[in-house]
Amino acid sequence: MSKRYILLAVVFIGSAFGLVVLPDKHDTKQIPAEKFLIEIYNPARFLSTHQIAKRLIERDPSIFLVDVRTPSEFEEYSIPGAFNIPLEHILDEEWVDYLSQDGVDVVLYSNGNIYADQAWMLIAQQGIKNLYIMKGGVNQWFSTIIQPVEPPETASSEAFDLYAFEKAASIYFGGSFANIESATTTPIKKTVVVRKKKKKAAEGGC
Repeated sequence: MSKRYILLAVVFIGSAFGLVVLPDKHDTKQIPAEKFLIEIYNPARFLSTHQIAKRLIERDPSIFLVDVRTPSEFEEYSIPGAFNIPLEHILDEEWVDYLSQDGVDVVLYSNGNIYADQAWMLIAQQGIKNLYIMKGGVNQWFSTIIQPVEPPETASSEAFDLYAFEKAASIYFGGSFANIESATTTPIKKTVVVRKKKKKAAEGGC
């Protein structure tokens, strides 16, 4: 059996599990299965930790970072600027306006990829656009942004350029390099501005 079919089986098993453990929500306009399958295989739905860090440092207002872990995990550590919507509540009606903002990229993350991927599949099936996953989650965030490792001397110049960015990002986000050089920027506050869509009269919920 090819790796592609194994991966597909894992994805659908994970999605099915998520749908079983989560409570029933309102019926919404779901995207066709064929289109959904194409989107699952689209690597563009994943954003790297470097891309996320760059947009946060630049204070990009078009990114909305969503931590789908439990509240206790979120309180223990969260990426600056992130908003906590636990996986089990991701389809609650109160979060619809947060996840379907006009002109905003919603980026989901968990410790790894599994729970964020389940959240992505649940939300994407509701027809919500501009939906992404931070590849590798918090684990990858720590290894590349908070505690980056210097590449070997034989590495390419591109690798060292990336490492230079990682060191600067580590300082900005209070990582392992923060105690070597003081950050000169103001920490990002956890504030959320929701740009609601204009709703038509008598239109249904999520």
